[in-house]
Amino acid sequence: MSISSGEILFVKSVKDGIPNRDPLNDSDARRIFGEDDGRISLSDVSIKRDVRDYILAKHPDGGGKNGRYYIFCREERTLEGKLLGRDRLAEAILERAGLKGDGEKSGALLQSAFDMRVFGAVFSVSKQSFHKTGPVQFGWAHSLHPVETKYVQGTVVMPSEEGNVQGTIWTTYILPFAVFAMPAVVNASIAKETGMNEEDLELLLEGLWKGTLHRQARGRGIQQPLLLLHIEYNDPFFRIGYLEDQITLEPSREVWLGGQPPVSLDEVTLDVSKLAALIGENSPYRNKISKVRYLKNPSLKLKGDLPGKEWEMW
Repeated sequence: MSISSGEILFVKSVKDGIPNRDPLNDSDARRIFGEDDGRISLSDVSIKRDVRDYILAKHPDGGGKNGRYYIFCREERTLEGKLLGRDRLAEAILERAGLKGDGEKSGALLQSAFDMRVFGAVFSVSKQSFHKTGPVQFGWAHSLHPVETKYVQGTVVMPSEEGNVQGTIWTTYILPFAVFAMPAVVNASIAKETGMNEEDLELLLEGLWKGTLHRQARGRGIQQPLLLLHIEYNDPFFRIGYLEDQITLEPSREVWLGGQPPVSLDEVTLDVSKLAALIGENSPYRNKISKVRYLKNPSLKLKGDLPGKEWEMW
């Protein structure tokens, strides 16, 4: 079935790590706001990687022949360890899906590759090229408060070279605790062009939540999904926009900049009062909204009552 235009708001937390490092800043957290602002950010690329890796883990065979859950933007190597280029990877996907030589390559890839249908793709190899804008577009995720990262170091017991008597010293930046909000929009018109359907949308939402739990790396810290909100609209050309600006995190900015900022989920409260008023029964947009649903981490404390249906965790 076709999908409706809508918006997504995803909130997650991280402890003892940095989810998305900036290679231009000594692998510290990404900061795209001014120095006095203090917030840090996660790129949309990082968020989509969480979703892709989850789907790869859930559907390692892409769904088999005629499968729809292959992932195009990923790393795959030959038996000799050589990295496959875009063309070779596309051919491998189409062969496994039983679509090799079956009509136009762009259409066959959209049919078989989940991330192409949902996020879009740029494919340019030899004489073949096409560009598809994805129906789902993520914004950057920004922390809901100022963050001060810590520079730490330690020692690896194993020496780096034979004959050395000491281990290797390592250094890194970490953050004790932070909460991020990320917006996304869903475009029904573009979804018709790429073939994205309701099953793809449900898998995307599942991938946001479970992909945050699934993807692990020492430097990324321990991450936890907190709130996932999905709004559908009656009008395919309408959206409220900037839902992330309608939520705030308590305590105040001054506490986060003080000597004892929060370091756990128990110490914070997410205020959704403004958001609830904007999408509830008395919303000025009530005639535009067809459905509101959300998924909430039981440990998250909310200020205000979200309208709509709270759906069960996968």
